[in-house]
Amino acid sequence: MTDAVATDVPDISADWYHDVVEFADSTPQPVHWFATYFTEGALLLLGVLLVLAALTRLSGRDVRGHALVLAAPVTVLLAYAASLGLKNLIAEDRPCRSLADLAIVAAHCPPVGDWSFPSNHSTIAGALAATTLLLHRRIGLVAVPLALLAGVSRTFVGVHYPHDVAAGLLLGALVGALLTPLAARPIAEVLHRRTRPLVHVGRHR
Repeated sequence: MTDAVATDVPDISADWYHDVVEFADSTPQPVHWFATYFTEGALLLLGVLLVLAALTRLSGRDVRGHALVLAAPVTVLLAYAASLGLKNLIAEDRPCRSLADLAIVAAHCPPVGDWSFPSNHSTIAGALAATTLLLHRRIGLVAVPLALLAGVSRTFVGVHYPHDVAAGLLLGALVGALLTPLAARPIAEVLHRRTRPLVHVGRHR
């Protein structure tokens, strides 16, 4: 079955894709329905967790916490942009086109030009989980397994190879974990400057 796969796709990833898709096809129709909606809805759930984590850092005068909250969505967008750039650079065809003889759970295969590597969904999921973990550890520990499930679901429904998902999760997590604190530093300095005059006015009164 893997003979039709492009040569730049790792054999182990193509084999895992084949096994996962065959297993997915053998599951009941309600599982197909759930997987189809979960693969889209998981990002929404992760976004809600990020908002909840952000709200915990907005109380009080924790300037660094406020800066992290402002930096988090920026780094998620940067991770998504990096994913798009890699997609266009590598231009790996979707497995649901390369292995068109396999039945997939997804209702349709993305069109030509919507490339496979890395997975955008997985990248965003990894970035959301990483930034949520930075903002609130307990909520982040819920977001991390949800992000992993979001990534796995992309292979389950048949639209991504496993290595697309792994690369996306890693890319998103690295961008979120490394760039969020860096981006928060200049934001924190700006917030400090905005609050200092208020402190001085309060003292003079």
